[in-house]
Amino acid sequence: MDRSLYVGMTGASQILQAQAVLAQNLANVSTNGFRADLHAFSAVPIDGPGFPTRVNAVAGLAGFSTASGMIMHSGAPLDVAIRGKGWFAVQAQDGTEAYTRAGDLHITADGTLVTAAGLPVMGDGGPINVPPSDNVVIGADGTITVVPQGVGAKGAGAVARLKLVNPPEAQLVKGADGLVRTKDGIPAPADALVQVEGGALETSNVNAPRALVEMISLSRLFDMQTKLMSTAEQNAASAQKLLSAA
Repeated sequence: MDRSLYVGMTGASQILQAQAVLAQNLANVSTNGFRADLHAFSAVPIDGPGFPTRVNAVAGLAGFSTASGMIMHSGAPLDVAIRGKGWFAVQAQDGTEAYTRAGDLHITADGTLVTAAGLPVMGDGGPINVPPSDNVVIGADGTITVVPQGVGAKGAGAVARLKLVNPPEAQLVKGADGLVRTKDGIPAPADALVQVEGGALETSNVNAPRALVEMISLSRLFDMQTKLMSTAEQNAASAQKLLSAA
């Protein structure tokens, strides 16, 4: 079998993987704080006897985009968006500490502060618990101030502080659950310089028009690979006829 047929098949399958990454990004274009996955193609020569005339194009994840999304004002007291660089610390389902930019928070019946996905939000001393209160305000530094029920504004006080971190981007990796973690698994220290904006949410950083254009481009590349396989099959058939007639 001509290696060009194998090259075409490999290229088509890798393009499908790249399209899957783009489809995942487009599906999360409305997900608050979502960070787009990146993909890249690399050229891998095919080893074997003969001249090195065939090269595979292999697709793979190339990390995630750390660009900031737009900040949209919602007015909800428990909505918070990070200004510039930084992350909210949350407790993942496996109990480990992870990071997100999704700041659409709410309080459960037992007082636990959680994300829209139900993950407990971490403070300086662990998951944050908010006592029954008439009003909750999150300050620019992440301090949570409440007015206890039946006490009045004079009884307001701070009950916790969001754990805000800003580890080097090179030390971060995005998991299948959409959360970001440090590569070595060691929790990042809190960073007092990270600031938040209350009553606002950060949108996804997926550039939908660019992703659609790239999807169309990949579709055309897929057609080229299938044509390559068809041409290789036709060449093989023609060669077989010539050999039969000889």
